Amino acid sequence: MSPLNEYGFCPIQKKLACFDFDFKHWPVDFSWKEILICVCVCSYLIVHSFGRRMLYPGSLGLLQKAMRPMLQQGQARLVEEYDGQRNKLVACDGNEIDTMFVDRRKDGGQAGKTLVICCEGNAGFYEVGCMNTPLDGGYSVLGWNHPGFGGSTGVPLPQNEANAMDVVIQFAVHKLGFQLSDIIVYAWSIGGFTASWAVMSYPEIRALVLDASFDDLLPLALKVMPDSWRPLVTHTVRQYMNLNNAEQLCKYQGPVLLIRRTKDEIITTTGPEDIMSNRGNDLLLKLLQYRYPKVMTEDALRAVRQWLAAGTPIEEGTFVQLQNTNEDIFDEIRELSDPA
Repeated sequence: MSPLNEYGFCPIQKKLACFDFDFKHWPVDFSWKEILICVCVCSYLIVHSFGRRMLYPGSLGLLQKAMRPMLQQGQARLVEEYDGQRNKLVACDGNEIDTMFVDRRKDGGQAGKTLVICCEGNAGFYEVGCMNTPLDGGYSVLGWNHPGFGGSTGVPLPQNEANAMDVVIQFAVHKLGFQLSDIIVYAWSIGGFTASWAVMSYPEIRALVLDASFDDLLPLALKVMPDSWRPLVTHTVRQYMNLNNAEQLCKYQGPVLLIRRTKDEIITTTGPEDIMSNRGNDLLLKLLQYRYPKVMTEDALRAVRQWLAAGTPIEEGTFVQLQNTNEDIFDEIRELSDPA
């Protein structure tokens, strides 16, 4: 078969191709848009069918129905034991955001003057989530549910998440009376996206705590999808689910505390036994390289990676002693991680 016929040339085109002609009038034989349209359609279908549900299982009605008794019990506890106040906020996209506020300012303690805004994980709700940690510390706490979680409406897409976080901060400042300098943002896992967005958008926020968070969603998405899907997964994540926490975090100059779970199964790319595949390491390294470009030389970067490979504080100390490593590098890390 002639190549011209094989690639779809009609007989007239085949004959015209034998002559010289004005090329600007030649019909288009192929456009990159043909592939792009196919990829865009597939990406859209992936995100709005199983993609966002895999990423945010807490938005599934079946899961919420199964957890309803637990959520009701947790909500009752916050109201009865901590005098929590439930509020409905409306974001700029029209989504209603379900929140719970516990005010400790009237208790007279210094911690109560600080507001901790909690950002839950992909299957977390403020009723049974990470609010308990700052509550135990005596802080004022504001929890909220992702769009599509609990009483919140909408779907948990990145822009909706950012809009929800924005209205929560505005509520804390304009309605609850806290200054941005009195606010600490505390996030668990995927909540690191909204938390890093918050400190990027409101750099006056006092501090940020990221627990079991990651630097970028793409490596984690590639881990669970077939290798043959790599181009499609890359386009889908970058176009619709671009949770690039490290990029946002690097735009914040305040104190940051990173908590790494050494047995984490979710944000590792190979397995919990390989601590160096934990994407929390990459989050720290990217932040250090951005904040301390002169300190983080190739030798320093290599030393920090080896230090991160230690699974316990004892192993960390042993590494520093055996390698005779310049402890100034690790002093920089500790200062960076100091939330005070």
